[in-house]
Amino acid sequence: MTDAPLPTHALGGTETHLELVRPRGLYERRCKRALDLSLGLVLSIAALPIVLLVALGVRRRLGAGVFYSQQRVGLDGEPFTIWKFRTMQPDRRQAQQTFNDIDRRKSHKVENDPRHTRFGRLLRKLSLDELPQLWNVLKGDMSLVGPRPEIESVAIERGYLDHPRHSVRPGMTGPYQTSDLRLGGDLRDGLDADAEYVQNITLRGDLLYLLRTVTTMAQGSSQGA
Repeated sequence: MTDAPLPTHALGGTETHLELVRPRGLYERRCKRALDLSLGLVLSIAALPIVLLVALGVRRRLGAGVFYSQQRVGLDGEPFTIWKFRTMQPDRRQAQQTFNDIDRRKSHKVENDPRHTRFGRLLRKLSLDELPQLWNVLKGDMSLVGPRPEIESVAIERGYLDHPRHSVRPGMTGPYQTSDLRLGGDLRDGLDADAEYVQNITLRGDLLYLLRTVTTMAQGSSQGA
């Protein structure tokens, strides 16, 4: 194992000190990225027909602008652009006036938001809106398993850019994404779980999170049927 200090980095004009020193096992140092690339490529090829069908559905149901992008906090506090399928109608003046006092991290979960659509809810329930993030995994912005990436502006505002969760690549799935928090929680509620994950990254743990993700998606599919 190698104890490595985390870097000091500036993000959005705010200096963040990731000073935690922790052991990095052989899996994290040498194998985790290889797993992301190999399994990510297989999943991308396997999911391609679904991606095309979802893209066509979004275009038909929600109009132009199939994809949605946003700045999130990545490895070592570096910002990156995350990609998702769009699941809501474009912001309208009425929606902005109604929901401008709602926490930005939860606004998409407010059921009476007029931007919601039945089709978009279905995509989120089945986690199909997350499929474009396989591209983020292949690029190296994300890992298949890791802490859920926070919105850059929210992380700055709430003052946890220096949290240990940012010492690893954020993940498509992980502690937060496979817990009940994903149904209506806040990333702040999962910070302890993220810290525990960062301290204990193993192949077995990552495989278990991937298996739980499949189970979670299957449960969402059966409930939506």
